[in-house]
Amino acid sequence: MSFEVIPAIDLRGGKCVRLFQGDYDRETVYGEDPAAMALHWQDLGAKRLHVVDLDGARSGRQANATAVRAIVKAVSIPVQLGGGVRDLDVVSHWLSHDVDRVFLGTVAVTNHDLVRVACRRFPGHIGAGADARDGQIAVRGWEESTGETVVDFSKRLLAAGATALSYTNIALDGTLLGPDIDGMTHLLGEIGETEAQIILSGGVATIEDIVKASKVPGLGGVIVGRALYEGTVDLTAALAAIEEV
Repeated sequence: MSFEVIPAIDLRGGKCVRLFQGDYDRETVYGEDPAAMALHWQDLGAKRLHVVDLDGARSGRQANATAVRAIVKAVSIPVQLGGGVRDLDVVSHWLSHDVDRVFLGTVAVTNHDLVRVACRRFPGHIGAGADARDGQIAVRGWEESTGETVVDFSKRLLAAGATALSYTNIALDGTLLGPDIDGMTHLLGEIGETEAQIILSGGVATIEDIVKASKVPGLGGVIVGRALYEGTVDLTAALAAIEEV
């Protein structure tokens, strides 16, 4: 799989938003129509979208299901979805409604057996969100620390059969301060060789950040949010830049 630049669509209250460092009290609304936003990124050349139900991540319920269904219906590119997925029925529901990958976060910490069953039952369609604060996995909308290290979490999920793993340094998410490439490089070294797509998320501010990430051995993509919405990264130009690497 070639290196992917993946636009993020974070959903809250049916709108397209971004949070600053995962803080629900520091929200910026970037669009009232998430499906139109999804189609916009597809038209600019995106090959995959990363959708997160922020309300769901906090509550454990699929609070933005209507918006997710509209996004999937609007585009033809793969959509990966996370946030509030707590049981196999929800995983099955979304995969049967044309979501390409379902990302597990909180439940990957609270229910190890479910992770193994999901990966076995839906091979190639289960991803994991390694969202870390101070090197430890945070869950339930990033509001609770688990004590499990990002390295241990990542190894466990990949061993269970996760086909994709996104790493986010929460302290950088939404800040435009640059992604945690050093942390990602360390994690890749600890993980070792894997067939799963490893994705970096959080802090991307410039095309140079994306190009630098694309040069990291073993890294399969980068998720970009605020930088796209505020125009510090032009998606078409970013895609052209990594083609030249």
